[in-house]
Amino acid sequence: MSVVVWVNEGTWPACVDAAREHTPPGAGIVLLHVSGQEVPGVAHGAFAGLLGRGHRERDPGARLADLATGSGQELLAAAAARLDRPCTRVERSGRVEREVIAAAADAELLVLARDGDRAHPGPHSLGPAARFVVDHAPCAVLLVWPGTS
Repeated sequence: MSVVVWVNEGTWPACVDAAREHTPPGAGIVLLHVSGQEVPGVAHGAFAGLLGRGHRERDPGARLADLATGSGQELLAAAAARLDRPCTRVERSGRVEREVIAAAADAELLVLARDGDRAHPGPHSLGPAARFVVDHAPCAVLLVWPGTS
């Protein structure tokens, strides 16, 4: 069985716990973190528009992208330690929902957590990216509530 676990800030512990609990010990588990491009892109655009196009070394967009990747690597390391089973760690960047769907293309199960309004169960309990992933996942989906494990 191949399983992709979407490791996301704030909800990853519930996803990792669910994967550990609901998958067989020999399952091939991929821990996936996706760094979005929105914030670095805005910072780069502001820098280029307001401060000129020279001095690439001072572009805050590149710095923010590096910070996001570093943060993702830390989350993946923490998730792997919590899983306490053999796994593969994958860091991707791009449109989050599209990257998650692409990473799950060959998986049998995708594990993700609700990331919206937890106070009111219903359609708003999923954020836009999670809603897109649930609607377009190429495999079975295990959707968990964060903080319930």
